[in-house]
Amino acid sequence: MFCEVELLRDVAVLAENLDRNGLVSQRSIITRLLEDLLNEKASKDHGYFLAVTSLKSIGKAEVVDESGDVFFPVVFNCRTFLPFKGEILQGVVHRIFRHGVFLRCGPIKYAFISARKMPNYQYVAGENPVFLSNELAKIENDVVVCFMVLGVRWIEKRGDFTKEFVMLAGIEGDSLGPISLSGADEFDV
Repeated sequence: MFCEVELLRDVAVLAENLDRNGLVSQRSIITRLLEDLLNEKASKDHGYFLAVTSLKSIGKAEVVDESGDVFFPVVFNCRTFLPFKGEILQGVVHRIFRHGVFLRCGPIKYAFISARKMPNYQYVAGENPVFLSNELAKIENDVVVCFMVLGVRWIEKRGDFTKEFVMLAGIEGDSLGPISLSGADEFDV
């Protein structure tokens, strides 16, 4: 789900970015804020940071004596993406295995649909494996699939995952499964 949240961040501006009068441009503060959000990527409470939509205020500077760096409290609105259990989303298949498929859904790289949660679909092995339904609908790489979120987990740090959400999904229900988009070769969530 897309949300609009108000956030507060202390933005550090390095001492070397101060002008001769010891001032910092608003542009430097905003640039640093955007860099910090890009590095942070997501939070457990708010989801993935997609865009800063408005800047509410930049507070008074506080200088750190040891380094000479300057910290500014910045209040801003940010658009985020945080999926919830029961939500209907769309994703693009990027890996197929005997036990299910992995989808990408917006900034989420790992949404898994178990073969058990794909009723009437059978795995068909081969060079390009697919799941084929009794009605000949096909789930293969690069196909857009409409699914229901069954569970969401936040992973702070584990192996290659760093600040990521992973999802379990299913296509049990009406209007769920592979969909076609007219006039588009590719789908961008």
